[in-house]
Amino acid sequence: MAGADTARRRPTITDVARLAGVSPQTVSRFLRFNGGLKPATVERVENAIRELDYRPNLVARSMRTRKTGRLAILMPAMAFNPSRMLAGAGATAGAAGYFMDVVSAGGGVRARSERLLELADSGQFEGILSFAPVLPSVGNQMDQSTTVVVSADFDDEMRGIGDLADATPVVRMVEHLASTGHSRFLHVAGDAGFASARARKQSYLETVERLGLVSVGVFDGDWSGESGIEAIRSLPSRARPTAVIAANDLVAAGVVRGVRERGWDVPGDISVTGWDNNEIGQFMTPSLTTVDVDLERLGSKAMAKLIAGLRGTEPEPNEESLFRVIWRESTAEPFPTGRRRRKPIAGGVAGDGAGQTG
Repeated sequence: MAGADTARRRPTITDVARLAGVSPQTVSRFLRFNGGLKPATVERVENAIRELDYRPNLVARSMRTRKTGRLAILMPAMAFNPSRMLAGAGATAGAAGYFMDVVSAGGGVRARSERLLELADSGQFEGILSFAPVLPSVGNQMDQSTTVVVSADFDDEMRGIGDLADATPVVRMVEHLASTGHSRFLHVAGDAGFASARARKQSYLETVERLGLVSVGVFDGDWSGESGIEAIRSLPSRARPTAVIAANDLVAAGVVRGVRERGWDVPGDISVTGWDNNEIGQFMTPSLTTVDVDLERLGSKAMAKLIAGLRGTEPEPNEESLFRVIWRESTAEPFPTGRRRRKPIAGGVAGDGAGQTG
C-alpha cells in the first residue's frame, strides 16, 4: 500500500522508485523509454505507477529534457465517429505518460501532408500518428527530431483501407453457414467506392464458387437500409436464397424488413448476417448475426507503434485479427421444404479463423 503522505499530495518519481525498489534514475529511464531495463524491473515500475496512480509532470519534464510529452493524431475530415479508435489510442498514450491531441485535416493527401509538416515544425509534439496516407516526400522535408508513424487505415474520405478492408469474416460466415446446410446465397454489397465493399463482394464470390454453392446474385447497394429492402424486393420468388450476406448492419436491417414484407421469415426461410456490430443489432427481433471490428485495438496498436518509435524499440507483435463473428438469432440451419423447425446457429463469438463458440 502507498504511504499516507502520498494520499495527501501528488505522487513523485521518488515515490514510484521507493515502492518499486529501484532508483529514481531507473524510473526516469523507464519514463523516457530509453530501454535496457530488465523485464522484472519494468514490471515492478509499472505496478508502482498503477498503485500510486502516478502521472508524470509533463511541464517539468519539458523544461528538463526539452520534451513536450505531447503526441498528435492526424486524421482526414471526419465522415464518421472515430471515438472508439481514438479511445484505444488515447488509453495507450496515457498509460505511457503522454497527452494526445487530435487534428483534423481536410483537403486531401497534399493538404494533410502540409499539415503534418506544420505540426512537426511547431516543436509542440514529440510524435505524430496519421491514420491516413501522406505524400512519400514528407519524410525528406520534416525535422528528424519528430517521430512520425503513418498507419494508413483510412483514405481521404474516411473509407476503410488496409487492415479494415480485410474481408476474411465473409469467408468464415459463408463457410460456416454452408456447413450447416445452406446452399443458396445472396450478397447485398456496399458502395463500390469503398475498398472494404469491393473486398467483401470479391470474397463472397470466390467462396461461393470454391464451395460449389449457388449465388442467386449480388445486389450492388450503397450501405443503406433501403438497398437491403430493394435487394429482397427485386428477387424472383423462384430465386429465394437461404442466406443473405449483407454489407453492414443497416443493410441487414433492410434485408430483414424486405424479407418480412414478402411474407418470409428470418431465420425460418432466410438467414441474415451483417457487419459492424451496431449496438441496435442485439436488440432487433431476431437479434442480428454480425462482425465486430475492434477499433479500440486498431487505435491502440497504431499508438503503440508510435511509442515504440519514440523508444527506439520494436513494437510487440500482435497478429490477432481485428474481427470476430458474433452469431445470433438471425442465422439458423435451413429448413426442409414444407417444414418449420427452428434450430438457430449456436450463439457466441468466433474469431475470423476460429471455430464457433457457444
